[in-house]
Amino acid sequence: MTPSQFIVGISGSSAPQLGHRLLRVLAPMDRVTTHLVVTQGARRTIELELDVSLAEVESLADVVHDPDDLAAPISSGSFRTIGMAVVPCSMRTLAAIATGNSSDLLARAADVCLKERRRLVLATREAPLNLVHIRNMEAATLAGATIFPPVPAFYHRPRSIDDILDHTCGRILDQFGIGHALFTRWGEAES
Repeated sequence: MTPSQFIVGISGSSAPQLGHRLLRVLAPMDRVTTHLVVTQGARRTIELELDVSLAEVESLADVVHDPDDLAAPISSGSFRTIGMAVVPCSMRTLAAIATGNSSDLLARAADVCLKERRRLVLATREAPLNLVHIRNMEAATLAGATIFPPVPAFYHRPRSIDDILDHTCGRILDQFGIGHALFTRWGEAES
C-alpha cells in the first residue's frame, strides 16, 4: 500500500508547539508521508516560543519545502495528497487562504486542497475575533475548509500541556481518518 501524502503547514501564529507535536505524532507512521511548509513568520515564532530549533522541527517531516518555492510538487493538483493541516493558522494565513491569495507555498498548497476538494483543516489561533476574522473563517468554510481552533477539552482529564496538545492533534488526525491513541475518547474507559 502506498503511503498517504499529507501536508503540514506551520504559519506565524503563536503556538508552534501544535505543529511540532503533530509532526512528532506523524513521524513514526509508515503509512503517512509528511510534507512540511514553515512560513517565514513561523520561523521567527519557532525561535521565540519553541524549545527546539527549526532544523529539529524540519527533521520530523519526510519532505521539507521552501515556503517561496511555488513550483514544489504540493503546489499542483496533480500531486495527490489526503489533504493539509495548517497548525497553527495565523489570521494572515487564514486571510490569504480565504481570498485565494497564494503568494507563498503554504497558501498555494491550501488553495490546491480547496480546488481539488481535499480536506483542509485550519487550526486558527486568535482571540478575541474581529469581524474580518469571522468573515475570513466563513469564506474558507464555504470554500471547503474546516476551521479547527485548538480549544482544549477536559473530559479526558489532561494532566499536562502535552496531554492538551495530544488531544488537539488527535482531533485533527480524526479529520483525516488517521488512527491514533493520543487520548481517551468520550465514553471510553480510561486506561
